[in-house]
Amino acid sequence: MHSDPIKEFHLHLVSDATGETLTSVANAVLVQFEAAQSETHMWVMIRTKAGLEQVIGRIKERPGIVLFTLVDQDLRNLLVRRCSEIRVPCIAVLDPVFAAVAGYLGIESRGLPGRQHVMDTNYFKRIDAVHFAMSHDDGQSVSDLEQADVVLVGVSRTSKTPTCIYLANRGVRAANVPLIPDMPLPGEVEKLMKPLVVGLTTSPERLVQVRRQRLLALHESSVSAYVDIDVVRREVTEARRLFARKNWPIIDVSRRSIEETAATILRLHLDRVKGQASD
Repeated sequence: MHSDPIKEFHLHLVSDATGETLTSVANAVLVQFEAAQSETHMWVMIRTKAGLEQVIGRIKERPGIVLFTLVDQDLRNLLVRRCSEIRVPCIAVLDPVFAAVAGYLGIESRGLPGRQHVMDTNYFKRIDAVHFAMSHDDGQSVSDLEQADVVLVGVSRTSKTPTCIYLANRGVRAANVPLIPDMPLPGEVEKLMKPLVVGLTTSPERLVQVRRQRLLALHESSVSAYVDIDVVRREVTEARRLFARKNWPIIDVSRRSIEETAATILRLHLDRVKGQASD
């Protein structure tokens, strides 16, 4: 235990596959430690000793927490031993899950690298969903929104795009449409029948904070209606009125992570699919 809290640290994710599992685990953990800023290093498709030795060299240069998913026992042992030598924590994130499942079933796992990413129907479904999300981001291609599973609507900076990408990685075709002040919502969105349409909102104060950070990142110092609290309050109020008028489910993202927002949308989507199947 450190006497003083660490505010910045290196996080190394080492995988023998694409690293998708590690990324999900890391994101789920990091949102619980908002006071600390991590610099994440991804090391993927590591399946040889030579490749792992290179990664270990980088870890030595930038010591920090190491999370890994390696099924080859020799590579696992090498990584754990070297991390112990340089005194950095090294965690096999799936070991407790594998142990529990193996113990319950009474069998050992097959130990195949990247087995969770086998190129089956679900894999291609996710790829299609990612392409759909990218081509229907921020109000693009509204003419064929009926092909979506989910359409997210909200004012600027309510996490619409990252939520769509997260949903796409779960095989859900998601699009998003921004609400722009003094501009009507596209008629195609108003008429949607098949997709689940969800309104995303947040507190005006939180929205101003996020937008100011966005302007700083873009090196924009001018004060505009974009971050004027009174204007933003009107934006949020008008958005909520629209959602209520259309009877769309509303999710307040003020205190939610992307994963939490997406989980709620997935439940709503599943309920909708079940309801349509029973009709």
